[in-house]
Amino acid sequence: MQLHDTSAVVTGGASGLGLAAVRALLDRGVRVTILDLPTSAGAEVAASLGPDASFVAGDVRDDEAAAQACAAADEQAPLRTLVHCAGRGGTVRLVGRDGTPGDYDLYREIVSVNLFGTFNLLRHAAARMAAHEPVDGERGVCVLTASVAAYEGQIGQIPYASAKAGVVGMTLVAARDLAQRQIRVCSIAPGVFDTPILGRFSHEIKEGLAAQVPHPARLGRPEEFALTAMHIVDNPMLNGETIRLDGAIRMAPR
Repeated sequence: MQLHDTSAVVTGGASGLGLAAVRALLDRGVRVTILDLPTSAGAEVAASLGPDASFVAGDVRDDEAAAQACAAADEQAPLRTLVHCAGRGGTVRLVGRDGTPGDYDLYREIVSVNLFGTFNLLRHAAARMAAHEPVDGERGVCVLTASVAAYEGQIGQIPYASAKAGVVGMTLVAARDLAQRQIRVCSIAPGVFDTPILGRFSHEIKEGLAAQVPHPARLGRPEEFALTAMHIVDNPMLNGETIRLDGAIRMAPR
């Protein structure tokens, strides 16, 4: 993908995997619009990164926020890249400790952020990309974020695993759908990465997760996610694929 004089939207770009992707794109001369929650540090992060970074506050599920972020990017330069990292976790058991049914509201909240939010950004970004002339046979590329939980979700991860399995499921379909418009779609399925989504866990739990990774036996680094995202952007034959980025981990039930 030719990145010269182009723009990108990165969701969840105020921290973690998204921030690493923002920095990688800026290093390549791309103008980046960060879409993150109003409560995030997005405005401060964008200001610290220089004039080629900007911030739009909003929820990825919100139609207006997604449209605004893609329009803001497209006004700076043709929108050619989406890196969608926004998401959230949460624990839901099918039967609670008190014997009551699992929390349906929390299940819907987690699925809507991780799955519906992905679809929302994908449709808005693709519509913008499709309006541009192709460069070297491409109009754009969309990098989505799945998870190894899509394949080996742990006990309590049922909403997160459901949503991320949905992202895996939409990847090939989206790539086929957008092929006629010369837009590629791939997903990255990270394993255990040192990001804010693990912030609710203790140091001991995070050390235990790191020890489960065969090699390298540590948590993944956001910069390694960004390296993979940039390879997807650069390699025109990568399309419709979900790439596990996990150090060969296979998650245990708990």
